[in-house]
Amino acid sequence: MKHILSISTLYPNAHTPRFGTFVARSLEALAARGDWRVTMVNPVGIPPIAFGKYKPLAAAAIDGKEGGVDVFRPKFTLIPRLGARSNPGIIARKILPLVESIHQTTPIDVIDAQFFYPDGPAAAWIAEKLGVPLSIKARGSDITYWGAKDFARDQMLDASERATGLLAVSQALARDMTEMGMPAHKIALNYTGLDRDRFRPLNHVGLRAMLAKSLGIELPATGAVFSTVGALVQRKGHDLVIGALGHFPGAHLLLVGKGEDEKHLRTLAKDLQVDDRVHFVGSVDHDLMPVILSASDAMVLPSAREGLANAWVEALACGTPIVISDAGGARELVTGPEAGVIVERTVDAVAGGMARILAAPQNRQVVASYADRFSWQQNAADLAAHLERLTGGD
Repeated sequence: MKHILSISTLYPNAHTPRFGTFVARSLEALAARGDWRVTMVNPVGIPPIAFGKYKPLAAAAIDGKEGGVDVFRPKFTLIPRLGARSNPGIIARKILPLVESIHQTTPIDVIDAQFFYPDGPAAAWIAEKLGVPLSIKARGSDITYWGAKDFARDQMLDASERATGLLAVSQALARDMTEMGMPAHKIALNYTGLDRDRFRPLNHVGLRAMLAKSLGIELPATGAVFSTVGALVQRKGHDLVIGALGHFPGAHLLLVGKGEDEKHLRTLAKDLQVDDRVHFVGSVDHDLMPVILSASDAMVLPSAREGLANAWVEALACGTPIVISDAGGARELVTGPEAGVIVERTVDAVAGGMARILAAPQNRQVVASYADRFSWQQNAADLAAHLERLTGGD
């Protein structure tokens, strides 16, 4: 059994259980195959004084065996908003002794970075110290956001040259990486996965009533219901969706997620007089997500930047069409009219896409077929094949 040590600053913990679940599911699926031992080092950034949200986060930085993955959560010193330039170096120096100790006990065959920044440069330094192959994965904003900052782009390009192989979550993102200056011959695709037992169309009578009761809100039995799934941050375009809701009297919107933009979005909904129809449901249990998506006429997420969003795939798997912007791998998902609509990032364009979905309801099983190629098992199989190539396997 070969051994992969993965480094990710984004990973779920007891305080933020929805934080980077897609990373956890991917590595758990790899571990479940039985041919790879999987270790996760999840550096947790804590300021010198653990105030506010950082205090419970520090308490959650504990090690354990989770879903077949050995998880270590070393804390490193984080300077909020100011430490971005130096975080890769700080992380690398902090976790190197831990990684060397793990390597001595169970030799590591490959180092893996789950994001290009800050994980990638840190992983590159550590892989070089250990003398083992390195894989770095790009997911979207780590390329489009950090790649626009000179200090991060320089470190990322250096890490890409030192890496043995690279991964991208969509063909569009692979093109962005190449245009940025990363070596195209190193890049392989690794599409996101999907829990196919959980995410499927739910069509039973009373679905909305059950959902309304669970969330403690009121939803129309037959009127339009839209959902938006993603962190409440500016780039996700929640403000555009709230603005578009004004075009649909009586329609309701479920905003699933938390983030720094929540206060602004609540104020916007109130100013537009749709606050009684916009429901901020926060982070929800994963078992409730398929209910939300199945109860929606469309999942609307006009992001400024994406790789290939898990929320897109999960919505389609539930038979719910998507209204999304032309970001990342959007055109790799919306390959037919049943899957949804790609729109410009304006209120009127988003409203127009939502109207098109309502005007031509689709068979939910047909919509769900657009997600047939996604599963965590396939994600793990593709990842295992990539890692075998890097470590000299078949």
